[in-house]
Amino acid sequence: MSSREPSEAAVRRSRLGTNLLSYSVPVLAVLGAFAIGAIMLAALGANPFTGFWAMAKGAFGSSGALVETALKSTPLLLVGVGITIAFRANVINIGGEGQMVAGALASTITALGMTDVPAWAALPLALAAGVAGGAVWGAIPGALKAYFGVNEILSTIMLNVVAVQAMNWLLRDPLIDPMEIERGTRIPQTARLPESTDLPLFVEGGRLHIGPVIAVAAAVLVYLLLWRTTSGYRLRAVGLSADAARYAGMSVERNVVWALTLSGAMSGLAGAILVLGSEGHRMVTDGSTIGFTGSAGFNGIVTALFGGLHPLWTIPSSFLFGGLLVGAIALQRAAQVPTALVLALNGLVVLFVVSLDRYRRQLKEREEQSVSSIATAVSEGDESDSSPSGEDDDHG
Repeated sequence: MSSREPSEAAVRRSRLGTNLLSYSVPVLAVLGAFAIGAIMLAALGANPFTGFWAMAKGAFGSSGALVETALKSTPLLLVGVGITIAFRANVINIGGEGQMVAGALASTITALGMTDVPAWAALPLALAAGVAGGAVWGAIPGALKAYFGVNEILSTIMLNVVAVQAMNWLLRDPLIDPMEIERGTRIPQTARLPESTDLPLFVEGGRLHIGPVIAVAAAVLVYLLLWRTTSGYRLRAVGLSADAARYAGMSVERNVVWALTLSGAMSGLAGAILVLGSEGHRMVTDGSTIGFTGSAGFNGIVTALFGGLHPLWTIPSSFLFGGLLVGAIALQRAAQVPTALVLALNGLVVLFVVSLDRYRRQLKEREEQSVSSIATAVSEGDESDSSPSGEDDDHG
């Protein structure tokens, strides 16, 4: 007992130190990005402190700013949660942009067909259609990966292109608002969706709808799925070791498809919320996915990495990144700097987060090795202690 107690204390100290270093990595990433951003601001003749203070106020300094940050963080959270599901099965989903578009299109088509359906049924059906659309767009690369060995990075990226082209065609012809044809303007947008499919607002006349609440609830449900259900255990087992999972009787192929399907479903839900919660209550395109998604499909990946690829930690991570995106506009106005600098600052945060994530993984590996070595030492010590006593008893 005496040898085991110090060893357990050593394990706790090792884990505590590793966790502190691991959790400090995202903070260091942001500080590093802002340090370089400050140099860039100074080089342009702007005061970095004034610019960053304006950025913080623009993101979190008022109730209106908090509303904008919450709305901006909603698709980031949902895409980020989807990324964590795929990662746990050891697959990479770069198709969040296309899955958001697929979910938005499915939700829009469903909503347009429910003009006489009451709100209690119309809104859930429209949201479910978005989930289904994203799930299908995620299942396709999942099946290609599982059964044909197609690299999921390539297939998800290519499906982004397919989704945007499908969106452009649908909004310029079959789904275009009839009034646009009558006026001859032909703006690629749908008619106003039925009011029964509008996301409810917390304050009448305001902008904050229930989308952020849905996103947080989805993150909690994904956490319960991954760590409290048999299905989630299988997904994580496949991600840790496909060979061991297969040896244990699990279907690796089916779980890979399931992981990318669920990942796509989360992005599809994000797309549905963007449409149903928009101010115009219609789907509009400028010919690109970014014009609709605001790059949430890609920024959600960084959000997930910043949150340690954990559904619950992705919640504050998404709120922080949503604040960065909202506050960047205030920074641009206060410091009178070009838009390119704001984009560069966001890119620096992405670069630092992705780069330092590798360091965080190395810390985790060192911790596992340290704990393993301590356990081995304790085991050997116990055997050496018990062996002489056993011999003495036999001789006695």
